[in-house]
Amino acid sequence: MAVFIPATASAWFEIPVTDMGRAQAFYGAVLKNELALNEDGPNPIAIFASQERGAAGHVYPGKPAAAGTGPTIHLRVSAPLEEAMERVTKHGGQVVSPVITVPVGSFVYCLDPDGNSFGLFV
Repeated sequence: MAVFIPATASAWFEIPVTDMGRAQAFYGAVLKNELALNEDGPNPIAIFASQERGAAGHVYPGKPAAAGTGPTIHLRVSAPLEEAMERVTKHGGQVVSPVITVPVGSFVYCLDPDGNSFGLFV
């Protein structure tokens, strides 16, 4: 029997937020990429722009985990990373780590206005 191995393990991600408008504005400003509001389903969602299959996600009305305790989603930004970090704090989030450099790039850990953990990666 043949075993199917997907090209990527990630299918999509969801980030629970208490204020959809605020979350859309925050992530749109930080990523410099507008989130598209979709109200076709049972709940409204604001979708992150994506050109790659298997790397999609959205914010939705929900109850976030306690600040900094939920899963961490890493989102790509254009360099320089320091400018994206400034946009995080300017729009109500927090940068909670120094820049971390790994062989494939650099990233920083942050919290959104609801306390959701996310990373910015270049």
